[in-house]
Amino acid sequence: MKKRMIVTAAAALTMLSLAAGCGGSEIGENKAKEIALQDAGVSESDISRYRFSKDRDDGMTTYEIQFHSGTTEYEYELNAKNGDILSYDTENTETGSGKSQIQSGTDTTGGTDASQAQNNTQNSTADTAQNNTQNNTQGNTQSNTPTSNVQISEADAKAAALKRVPGATERDLRMELDLDDGKYIYEGDIIYQQTEYEFEIDANTGNFLKWSEERA
Repeated sequence: MKKRMIVTAAAALTMLSLAAGCGGSEIGENKAKEIALQDAGVSESDISRYRFSKDRDDGMTTYEIQFHSGTTEYEYELNAKNGDILSYDTENTETGSGKSQIQSGTDTTGGTDASQAQNNTQNSTADTAQNNTQNNTQGNTQSNTPTSNVQISEADAKAAALKRVPGATERDLRMELDLDDGKYIYEGDIIYQQTEYEFEIDANTGNFLKWSEERA
């Protein structure tokens, strides 16, 4: 009888320990991604260039999630314990316009009222977007993207880069033609399966001038 009581007590202590451990658990990457996608209003099949990382700031563990959908880039920061969205940013990768928001009820504003921070950010973003649009319209003939007769087409350069990352598609790639020290190069990156690949390709020879990989 005494032996049974000892075993029962040990089992109860084990259950209490497990319960205490669950209290401090995190929601995990999959749940965090689900929350971010639901807030953005996009489905997982529509996103690309997805990245996930974990950080700790002022005693709080946070998740940082980045992804693209169409021409929009999304960045989310979530509380790793309860899934609350602490902040988010969106940017149109074609126009450079976007918006940022720090959610209310968090300490990320450093004591500044969250709604005021949101208004200031949105106003600043709107002004910036307007200025960018005006500048893009006025300077359209002087675009940063050079135009020249190069030997390697954009399609061939993309194909060469994607060949180095099996499984990646054009949705995971961003690239532009640039003029560097009198030489035309294709410069870009691929974000696929939590790894970022940066590259430079000589636009006339097709040779890779740079290739680097960084795991998130």
